[in-house]
Amino acid sequence: MNTLHFQRIAQCGYFGLLILVPLWHLYLSPPPLGISPILITLIWLIPLLCPLKGIVQGNPYTYAWSGFISLIYIMHGSVIIMGNDQELWLAIIEFILASLFLAGNIYFAKYRGIELGLSIRKKKK
Repeated sequence: MNTLHFQRIAQCGYFGLLILVPLWHLYLSPPPLGISPILITLIWLIPLLCPLKGIVQGNPYTYAWSGFISLIYIMHGSVIIMGNDQELWLAIIEFILASLFLAGNIYFAKYRGIELGLSIRKKKK
């Protein structure tokens, strides 16, 4: 696999989450009465919007740090899978998309960094 494949895997997970989050909280399973679905959607969507520019531009540094954001959605999906049968299928989709996003981020940042000659290791003298 080349670097572009890992970038596409990360982008599929990322843009899938960007689509899933508003659909989930606004239409498919809105929060109970008294809680604003728009507010809940914004709370879950804002962290995803932070790396948007770098993801679209293919910046390996953005892919590297945005992996931390994917962990929020992996944890959320895991908790819902364990404890809420009503939203099980949505949580499974979220977990899969966030895992694709994380795995793609890790490998794209690693191999693109190698292509660009970037390294986090100290060079031996």
